[in-house]
Amino acid sequence: MSRQRYSYQPRAGHGLPHDPLNAIIGPRPIGWISSISRDGQRNLAPYSFFNCFNYRPPIIGFASSGWKDSVRNITETGEFVWNLATRSLAVPMNESSASVPREQDEFALAGVTPLAASQVNVSMVAESPVNFECKLSQCIQLQGADGEKVESWLVLGEVVAIHIDSHLLEEGIYQTAKAEPILRAGGPSAYYAISDELRFDLIRPDAR
Repeated sequence: MSRQRYSYQPRAGHGLPHDPLNAIIGPRPIGWISSISRDGQRNLAPYSFFNCFNYRPPIIGFASSGWKDSVRNITETGEFVWNLATRSLAVPMNESSASVPREQDEFALAGVTPLAASQVNVSMVAESPVNFECKLSQCIQLQGADGEKVESWLVLGEVVAIHIDSHLLEEGIYQTAKAEPILRAGGPSAYYAISDELRFDLIRPDAR
Protein backbone atom coordinates (compact mmCIF):
# COMPACT_ATOMS: atom_id res chain seq x y z
CA MET A 1 0.00 0.00 0.00
CA SER A 2 1.53 3.28 -1.11
CA ARG A 3 1.06 6.51 0.80
CA GLN A 4 1.89 10.11 0.24
CA ARG A 5 4.47 11.67 2.54
CA TYR A 6 5.49 15.26 3.15
CA SER A 7 9.27 15.43 3.39
CA TYR A 8 11.69 18.27 4.00
CA GLN A 9 15.20 19.01 5.22
CA PRO A 10 15.01 21.23 8.33
CA ARG A 11 17.99 23.38 7.37
CA ALA A 12 16.16 24.32 4.16
CA GLY A 13 12.92 25.16 5.99
CA HIS A 14 9.73 23.20 6.58
CA GLY A 15 7.46 25.14 4.21
CA LEU A 16 4.47 24.82 6.55
CA PRO A 17 2.46 27.42 8.52
CA HIS A 18 4.09 26.22 11.77
CA ASP A 19 7.15 24.07 12.46
CA PRO A 20 5.78 20.53 13.08
CA LEU A 21 8.80 19.27 15.06
CA ASN A 22 7.52 20.07 18.52
CA ALA A 23 4.02 18.87 17.60
CA ILE A 24 5.39 15.49 16.52
CA ILE A 25 7.52 15.14 19.66
CA GLY A 26 4.51 15.59 21.84
CA PRO A 27 2.71 16.09 23.96
CA ARG A 28 5.72 17.25 25.99
CA PRO A 29 5.92 17.74 29.76
CA ILE A 30 6.48 21.30 30.91
CA GLY A 31 9.56 22.42 32.77
CA TRP A 32 8.15 25.13 35.03
CA ILE A 33 11.46 26.31 36.41
CA SER A 34 12.03 28.62 39.34
CA SER A 35 15.45 30.12 40.00
CA ILE A 36 17.10 33.03 41.75
CA SER A 37 19.84 35.40 40.64
CA ARG A 38 23.05 35.95 42.55
CA ASP A 39 21.61 39.20 43.91
CA GLY A 40 18.38 37.55 45.09
CA GLN A 41 15.93 38.27 42.24
CA ARG A 42 13.34 35.47 41.83
CA ASN A 43 12.48 34.08 38.39
CA LEU A 44 9.81 31.66 37.19
CA ALA A 45 9.48 30.48 33.60
CA PRO A 46 8.05 27.50 31.64
CA TYR A 47 10.10 25.45 29.17
CA SER A 48 8.46 22.90 26.88
CA PHE A 49 11.74 21.21 25.95
CA PHE A 50 11.95 19.32 29.24
CA ASN A 51 12.25 15.77 30.52
CA CYS A 52 13.76 13.28 32.97
CA PHE A 53 17.03 11.63 31.90
CA ASN A 54 18.28 9.40 34.72
CA TYR A 55 17.04 7.42 37.75
CA ARG A 56 20.03 7.28 40.12
CA PRO A 57 20.94 9.95 40.69
CA PRO A 58 17.70 11.46 39.39
CA ILE A 59 18.56 13.97 36.67
CA ILE A 60 16.08 16.25 34.90
CA GLY A 61 16.75 18.89 32.31
CA PHE A 62 15.38 21.59 30.08
CA ALA A 63 16.62 23.37 26.98
CA SER A 64 16.50 27.14 26.58
CA SER A 65 16.52 28.86 23.22
CA GLY A 66 18.79 31.77 24.07
CA TRP A 67 20.72 32.65 27.23
CA LYS A 68 17.64 33.56 29.25
CA ASP A 69 17.33 34.63 32.89
CA SER A 70 16.71 31.06 34.05
CA VAL A 71 19.97 29.82 32.53
CA ARG A 72 21.91 32.81 33.80
CA ASN A 73 20.53 32.39 37.32
CA ILE A 74 21.16 28.66 37.46
CA THR A 75 24.73 28.94 36.23
CA GLU A 76 25.34 31.71 38.77
CA THR A 77 23.88 29.88 41.78
CA GLY A 78 23.97 26.20 40.79
CA GLU A 79 20.37 25.65 41.90
CA PHE A 80 16.79 25.53 40.58
CA VAL A 81 13.36 24.02 41.25
CA TRP A 82 11.00 22.23 38.89
CA ASN A 83 7.30 22.78 39.67
CA LEU A 84 4.58 20.54 38.22
CA ALA A 85 2.26 22.56 35.95
CA THR A 86 -1.31 21.30 36.37
CA ARG A 87 -4.64 22.13 34.75
CA SER A 88 -5.58 24.51 37.56
CA LEU A 89 -2.20 26.26 37.20
CA ALA A 90 -2.26 26.53 33.40
CA VAL A 91 -3.08 30.25 33.30
CA PRO A 92 -0.46 31.24 35.91
CA MET A 93 2.10 29.06 34.10
CA ASN A 94 1.30 30.82 30.84
CA GLU A 95 1.49 34.26 32.47
CA SER A 96 4.97 33.46 33.76
CA SER A 97 6.16 33.05 30.16
CA ALA A 98 5.81 36.79 29.46
CA SER A 99 8.90 38.65 28.29
CA VAL A 100 9.47 41.08 31.13
CA PRO A 101 12.47 42.97 32.56
CA ARG A 102 14.96 40.94 34.57
CA GLU A 103 13.93 42.68 37.78
CA GLN A 104 10.27 41.58 37.40
CA ASP A 105 9.23 38.83 39.84
CA GLU A 106 7.26 36.28 37.81
CA PHE A 107 5.82 34.75 40.98
CA ALA A 108 3.99 38.03 41.53
CA LEU A 109 3.20 38.38 37.83
CA ALA A 110 1.62 34.91 37.73
CA GLY A 111 -0.13 35.33 41.09
CA VAL A 112 1.48 32.28 42.72
CA THR A 113 3.03 31.95 46.16
CA PRO A 114 6.78 31.48 46.74
CA LEU A 115 7.55 28.72 49.24
CA ALA A 116 10.98 28.14 50.75
CA ALA A 117 12.73 24.96 49.64
CA SER A 118 14.59 22.66 52.01
CA GLN A 119 17.87 21.98 50.19
CA VAL A 120 18.29 24.91 47.79
CA ASN A 121 17.93 28.66 48.10
CA VAL A 122 15.21 28.85 45.46
CA SER A 123 11.48 29.39 45.96
CA MET A 124 9.05 26.65 45.03
CA VAL A 125 5.55 27.32 43.67
CA ALA A 126 3.41 26.62 46.75
CA GLU A 127 0.29 25.89 44.68
CA SER A 128 2.06 23.19 42.65
CA PRO A 129 1.42 19.66 43.99
CA VAL A 130 4.91 18.40 43.09
CA ASN A 131 8.26 20.17 43.36
CA PHE A 132 11.79 18.94 42.60
CA GLU A 133 14.69 20.77 44.24
CA CYS A 134 17.70 20.55 41.94
CA LYS A 135 21.45 21.17 41.92
CA LEU A 136 23.05 22.03 38.58
CA SER A 137 25.05 19.12 37.15
CA GLN A 138 25.73 20.35 33.61
CA CYS A 139 24.98 23.30 31.33
CA ILE A 140 25.72 22.40 27.75
CA GLN A 141 25.60 24.65 24.70
CA LEU A 142 24.03 22.60 21.91
CA GLN A 143 25.64 22.17 18.52
CA GLY A 144 24.70 20.80 15.12
CA ALA A 145 26.11 17.70 13.44
CA ASP A 146 28.64 19.99 11.76
CA GLY A 147 29.98 21.06 15.15
CA GLU A 148 28.61 24.59 14.85
CA LYS A 149 27.32 25.98 18.15
CA VAL A 150 23.68 27.04 18.31
CA GLU A 151 22.10 29.59 20.63
CA SER A 152 20.47 26.97 22.86
CA TRP A 153 21.57 25.56 26.19
CA LEU A 154 20.66 22.26 27.86
CA VAL A 155 20.50 22.63 31.65
CA LEU A 156 20.72 19.38 33.62
CA GLY A 157 20.18 19.13 37.35
CA GLU A 158 20.34 16.42 39.99
CA VAL A 159 17.13 16.21 42.00
CA VAL A 160 18.13 16.47 45.67
CA ALA A 161 14.66 16.74 47.25
CA ILE A 162 11.15 15.82 46.07
CA HIS A 163 7.86 17.08 47.51
CA ILE A 164 4.54 15.39 46.59
CA ASP A 165 1.07 16.28 47.85
CA SER A 166 -0.07 13.26 49.88
CA HIS A 167 -3.42 12.92 48.08
CA LEU A 168 -1.52 11.96 44.91
CA LEU A 169 -0.14 8.83 46.60
CA GLU A 170 -2.53 5.87 46.83
CA GLU A 171 -1.05 2.85 48.62
CA GLY A 172 2.34 4.41 47.93
CA ILE A 173 1.77 4.67 44.17
CA TYR A 174 1.86 8.10 42.53
CA GLN A 175 -1.34 8.77 40.58
CA THR A 176 -0.25 10.57 37.42
CA ALA A 177 -3.70 11.42 36.08
CA LYS A 178 -4.96 12.58 39.47
CA ALA A 179 -2.35 15.34 39.45
CA GLU A 180 -3.85 16.66 36.19
CA PRO A 181 -0.54 17.58 34.55
CA ILE A 182 -0.70 19.65 31.39
CA LEU A 183 1.42 18.90 28.36
CA ARG A 184 2.54 21.14 25.51
CA ALA A 185 1.58 20.23 21.95
CA GLY A 186 2.10 21.85 18.56
CA GLY A 187 1.19 25.24 17.20
CA PRO A 188 1.25 28.48 19.15
CA SER A 189 -1.38 27.58 21.75
CA ALA A 190 -2.13 23.84 22.00
CA TYR A 191 -1.93 22.01 25.33
CA TYR A 192 -3.33 18.65 26.43
CA ALA A 193 -4.42 17.04 29.67
CA ILE A 194 -4.47 13.34 30.52
CA SER A 195 -7.09 11.17 32.18
CA ASP A 196 -7.50 7.62 33.48
CA GLU A 197 -10.04 6.99 30.71
CA LEU A 198 -7.17 7.09 28.21
CA ARG A 199 -4.86 4.82 30.22
CA PHE A 200 -3.65 1.44 28.98
CA ASP A 201 -1.10 -0.92 30.52
CA LEU A 202 1.73 -2.96 29.01
CA ILE A 203 4.11 -5.32 30.80
CA ARG A 204 7.72 -5.33 29.62
CA PRO A 205 8.74 -8.68 28.08
CA ASP A 206 11.49 -9.14 30.69
CA ALA A 207 8.93 -8.74 33.49
CA ARG A 208 6.45 -11.33 32.23
